[in-house]
Amino acid sequence: MTEDVTTSLFSPVTLGAVELPNRVLMAPLTRMRATPPGDVPNDLMRDYYVQRAGAGLIVSEGTQVSTWGKGYMDTPGIYSPEQVAGWRRITDAVHEAGGRIAAQLWHVGRVSHESFHGGEAPVSASGEPYRNRTSIRGEDGLPQRVSCPTPQALTAEGIARTVEEFRHATVAAREAGFDAVEIHGAHGYLLHQFLSPVSNLRDDEYGGSVENRARLPLAIVDAVVGAWSADRVGIRISPIGSFNGLEDLAGGDTGLYFARELAKRDLAFLHLSEPDWAGGPALDDAFRTSLREAFPGPIVGAGAYTTEKADRLLAAGFIDAVAFGRSYIANPDLAERLEAGESLNDPNPTTFYGGGAEGYTDYPALA
Repeated sequence: MTEDVTTSLFSPVTLGAVELPNRVLMAPLTRMRATPPGDVPNDLMRDYYVQRAGAGLIVSEGTQVSTWGKGYMDTPGIYSPEQVAGWRRITDAVHEAGGRIAAQLWHVGRVSHESFHGGEAPVSASGEPYRNRTSIRGEDGLPQRVSCPTPQALTAEGIARTVEEFRHATVAAREAGFDAVEIHGAHGYLLHQFLSPVSNLRDDEYGGSVENRARLPLAIVDAVVGAWSADRVGIRISPIGSFNGLEDLAGGDTGLYFARELAKRDLAFLHLSEPDWAGGPALDDAFRTSLREAFPGPIVGAGAYTTEKADRLLAAGFIDAVAFGRSYIANPDLAERLEAGESLNDPNPTTFYGGGAEGYTDYPALA
């Protein structure tokens, strides 16, 4: 944490073992361009990430740790040799361009569809119906939005399997040349489903009290740290808000408990996805103060950030860096544009998910 009021988005910062030249991070962004079958990262994805190598740190799109972790068509994985080789071509190219890149380890849990799992229902903390949709491949080959089915509750065997999947994915990320990994514990996906009492209705050692609800997420954190080192591991959380059918506006206390437990593990960073980007309430400074007390390590803020908001929160010591999402879709040189005070390109939402180079690698950079 820094409390230097002169700190700016464009000053260096260290997140664990990774030294960043600036504090403008590229947030993880689902783009659905991996190659089927096998969800393999490809050369088009390489070009996309290389274009954005000016970010202090690129956090990759959500990258599923196993076939069970998949919830959207053409999202990449990080568990097969082919996927590792595909990511290696990307990380090598990003490093050659002077960048740094972390792999976001992702398990969607119930935000999925039976067609991804051989007809079996997706897994979650509890086997309760809920309302949400995901994207599968339609008969025309294009993304089709469909309702998520009622999931099946993870068994003890399934829980052990999931922990091992995250450990194995971390080993794969190291082999693929990433600089770090970020565990996806946010946005209504599997770890968030266990953390929240809204989605976790279990009556065993993984449900009920906040200590029990955090048991699986913390076991996953420990497995990932054990497969690499704490200074190469970050985590993304979104304890308050409405994400993927999980509405938990009262999740602040759970988030603070989880942050205190994470602080004991001396992780490289805590990545806070704030609720206002998805229509939720803006976080107040009282929560930010409590979060800083709970987690004294580096905090990355994300969600509806402007440079003015970033400057205020950096100066106050509430955050140490900012992850920009949609702005990085349309502006491959976002960090450079922000520093120069240049105008930004507008993103085209119709090309966010699926497709080819249009709306992906064809946004103009500054001359």
